[in-house]
Amino acid sequence: MPSWLVVGTDRHPVSTLRYNKGMDYRTAFRCIAGCPGEYPLWKPIYRCPTCGDLLEVTHDLDALRDRSAAAWMRLFDERYKRTAWPYGSSVWGKKEWVCPNIRDESIVSMDEGGTNLFWADRFGQELGMRDLWVKLCGNSHTGSFKDLGMTVLVSVVRQIIEDGGNIRAVACASTGDTSASLAAYAAGGGIPAIVLLPRGKVSTAQLLQPIANGALVLALDTDFDGCMSIVQRLSEDEGIYLANSMNSLRLEGQKTVAIEMVQQLDWQIPDVVIIPGGNLGNVSALGAGFEMMASLGIINKQPQIVVAQAQAANPLYLAYKNNWEFAPVVAQPTQASAIQIGNPVSFRKAIRTLQAHRGIVTQASEVELAEAAARADRTGMYNCPHTGVALAALIQLLDSGEIDPAARVVVVSTASGLKFTDFKLRYHEGRLPGVTSLHANTPVELPNDYDAVRRAIDQHATVGA
Repeated sequence: MPSWLVVGTDRHPVSTLRYNKGMDYRTAFRCIAGCPGEYPLWKPIYRCPTCGDLLEVTHDLDALRDRSAAAWMRLFDERYKRTAWPYGSSVWGKKEWVCPNIRDESIVSMDEGGTNLFWADRFGQELGMRDLWVKLCGNSHTGSFKDLGMTVLVSVVRQIIEDGGNIRAVACASTGDTSASLAAYAAGGGIPAIVLLPRGKVSTAQLLQPIANGALVLALDTDFDGCMSIVQRLSEDEGIYLANSMNSLRLEGQKTVAIEMVQQLDWQIPDVVIIPGGNLGNVSALGAGFEMMASLGIINKQPQIVVAQAQAANPLYLAYKNNWEFAPVVAQPTQASAIQIGNPVSFRKAIRTLQAHRGIVTQASEVELAEAAARADRTGMYNCPHTGVALAALIQLLDSGEIDPAARVVVVSTASGLKFTDFKLRYHEGRLPGVTSLHANTPVELPNDYDAVRRAIDQHATVGA
C-alpha cells in the first residue's frame, strides 16, 4: 500500500477517519423467513439450511448506535471520495454499515460509488416536474450498479482464501452486467472467474468485458433463467463460490446507493424512487439502505419505491396485480436484456420491501421504453434501455396521477448507455421492431462542399424553428 494512503498521516489523521472502529461490530447471515440460527459471512452459504429460503446480512444495530446520527453523517461526509484506502470508495466509506469485520488489506476496490445524482432539470420541465433526479449508477468502473455489490463479495472471497478457505473460482449467471463486474473485480483480486451467459442475448460490449478481464466465458443456448439454474448447481460443488445476488453479500454493497442518494441530497429523503427490476436483488437492497438509515436515526420517513419491469419479462408486475401471488413466467425477448428474467430469485425479498414502502410495480412495452430513453437523451442523458423502462414508468405514473409532479423523484439508472450502442443505433435507424422512432436523428451525408453544408444547416434551422 502506498505510504500516502496509510491512515494516521498528517493528510488523514486517525481522529478524522476512525480507522479500526468497525472491527467492533457484528454481522451474520440469517434466514429471511425467521428460522433460528445465524451463519458467518465467511461461510459459503446462500440458502437457509432449515427451510431453503434466501438469507440476508444482519447487523448489530444496537452496537452501531454508539455513534449518533449526526456523527455517522459527519463521518461519511469526511470520507466521501477521499484518498485514504479504502474509504474513498462510497461503499467502503460506509464500511461499518456494510462489512465491518473485513481487513482493509483484503478489500478489492475500484473506487465504486460516488456516481452523479443528475438533476434532470430540462426533462423534468418537459414532464411538469421541478425536482427530478437520475442516479447515474452506470458511471462506475464496469459501467453498472453491479460494482457496488461485487466489491463486497469479491473482497470477502479474497479474505476467505487468505485465511485458508477452499475457493477455486467465483461463478455467476448473467445477462451482461454481473459478468462484467465479477470478471473485473476477480481479476483485480487475482481470483479465477467463471461466467455463464445466454448466447446471443447480451450486447457486444457486455460480452467483451469479461473476455477482456480473463474470465472463463461460457455462452449457453438458453436464457438467463437457464444459466442461473446451472450456476446454482455448480455452486454446490466445493470450491465454486456463487456471485449472483441470491448471495446477500452483493446486496450489502448495493444498499449503499440508497444511502448515497440521501447523502447527495444533503441527507434529505426523496419522496419516490423508481428502479428497474429484473432478478430483483437491487429492490430489496434499496429498501435495506433506507431502513438502516431510519433505524439509526438519519431519516424519519421512508420513500415510496416503484419497480419498473419490461412487459416482456414481468412476473413481479403480474404478482402486484394479483395480490402479490407470485408465479414465474417465460421471459420474452426485450431490448432491456439485463432484466429479461422470468424467474427472479429475490422475488420474496422484493415483495417484502415493496409492502413496507407503499410499493408500486409497473410495466413498459418495447415502444414505451425505447421512446422514453430517446426522449430523455434529447435533454442531455444517454440512457440504457433499462433506464428507459424506469423513465417510462415515471411518465405513466405522472399521467395517471399516482406521482405528484411536485414530488422529489429519483430514477435509478442502472447502467451506462455506452454498453448498448446497438440498441441506440437501431432506434435511430428505425430498425427496432414495432418502434416508430419518434426522436430519430441520423447523420446527414454530404459532399465536400461548403454550399451543401450551409444548405443543410439552414434547412435544419428551419425544421427546428
